[in-house]
Amino acid sequence: VSNLQGPRYVSPVPGGGFVVSEECGDVKVFMSSCKLLCSLSSKYEHQFGNPAGVCVDMDGSILVADEQRRTVHLFPEHGAPICLVSKGLRRPAGMACSSFGHLFVADAVENCVKVFKYCVRPP
Repeated sequence: VSNLQGPRYVSPVPGGGFVVSEECGDVKVFMSSCKLLCSLSSKYEHQFGNPAGVCVDMDGSILVADEQRRTVHLFPEHGAPICLVSKGLRRPAGMACSSFGHLFVADAVENCVKVFKYCVRPP
């Protein structure tokens, strides 16, 4: 995949595609054929500061850490973005989601991994 503006973090998405954050302030979603599916900033009319870590949860929602804004937003397949974390992060970097609704965020300033519970799935 070429023509990316400072690719930073990448994560697979269900169905074989992937999502990648760009240093220029966008996050792009690609199909398994490596064809661009969408730009999150365009699709959701969302302005990123400096997107960093990305991951995809069990529901197929994309989560993005924003280093500049010190936040984590969830981008559902349908509907508006949801700010999951707006306090307590100094420089969020890499992220991962668990199947139990936990979000793991590496904080590069505090040299730690912070764990958040953001989704409760019925048994």
